Amino acid sequence: MDTTLADGPLGGIRILDLTTVIMGPFATHILADLGADVIKIETPEGDSLRNYEPLRNPGMSGNILNLHRNKRSIALDLKRAECRDALNRLIVTADVFVHNLRPNAIARLGYGYEQVRALKPDVIYCGAYGFGAAGPYHDKPAYDDLIQAGSGVAALYGLLHGEPAYVPTVICDKLAGQAIAYAIMAALLQRARGGGGQAIEVPMLETTIEFNLAEHMMGFGFEPSLGQPGFSRLLNRSRKPYRTKDGYACILPYSDRNWQDFYEFTGRTEFKDDGRFLRLPQRVKNIGVLYAMVEQEAPKHTNAEWVTFCDGANIPCMPVMSLSDLPDDPHVKSVGLFATAEHPTEGRYRSVRSPVSFSAAPFRIRRHAPQLGQHTKEVLAEVGLSDAQIEALLPGTKTQESNRS
Repeated sequence: MDTTLADGPLGGIRILDLTTVIMGPFATHILADLGADVIKIETPEGDSLRNYEPLRNPGMSGNILNLHRNKRSIALDLKRAECRDALNRLIVTADVFVHNLRPNAIARLGYGYEQVRALKPDVIYCGAYGFGAAGPYHDKPAYDDLIQAGSGVAALYGLLHGEPAYVPTVICDKLAGQAIAYAIMAALLQRARGGGGQAIEVPMLETTIEFNLAEHMMGFGFEPSLGQPGFSRLLNRSRKPYRTKDGYACILPYSDRNWQDFYEFTGRTEFKDDGRFLRLPQRVKNIGVLYAMVEQEAPKHTNAEWVTFCDGANIPCMPVMSLSDLPDDPHVKSVGLFATAEHPTEGRYRSVRSPVSFSAAPFRIRRHAPQLGQHTKEVLAEVGLSDAQIEALLPGTKTQESNRS
């Protein structure tokens, strides 16, 4: 069943999704929530993310319940010629073809850009790679940790703590996923304006380097360089959540007025007229002194007391929340970010709605996350395959030709 404009801004757009794990599926998660008909092409074994424990049923991990919602799943063994024929028929009907195989691997499979374009001349073809195809790393395997190491993200921790470390989230995968989503939407807009189809390359490394340097470029942005890269306020060891009387909190006076109010509240009036701290440029140069002072003052009050004072003085402040605390946060509850949904096979689960709201296209779950291959018959019937042809393609079924190969 195709989507329509009533399903969201991308209603009526068909996307063939040959991606796995986080990066690509996060991109198509965004596009599916926007109304696109995302058809996830899986191997007979399925996406490896399906089997992370704990789970209630095989192939239906908690991670995929939100990540794969609003998508359809078909299972095809693309090593079989008849399965490739079925995919080719789907390509003819598709607006977008997106994959995250390495360039050489997708070419060997028979689905490089020129091969796909021969089937659908105006296709939007997106290759999501670890590294740009023109560089010497193009055929390296890529995982989030690898990209954190290669992009400078891990090294930033070394500047603070003496040794590099990884951010404890797959930040590069999800960042690249967002880049895939906006790149596909931009290409669809260009096509709608008469620009035709095109190939898109989204490399994780290059995407993360640009992202990382947005604030850290500093004097390194000039040629010749006026200094090393690195935003000094962010590279101060005292920039951290502070221990309060009953927990931890972000307490972040920022403006001139913020700091004056903070001095009065804490009694640290010795800072009020100190020329090192009167204006932002001077404060940034000496921010370590102020952060150390905040750290000294934070344990004197509870999180609630800090929030009450800071909210009243318009000073940024937020208690440190654990992931499990988030559904009960009063703001998160009031905006309805979390809800409980009922999956037809997995039972009740925690749903996180799309954080982006459209007045003309309210978010809704059109389809719960599919089981592996759940929509194989439905989707292939849409492109004209008979029941017998579809049965021959199902996992575990081999033709005589396949058996001889």
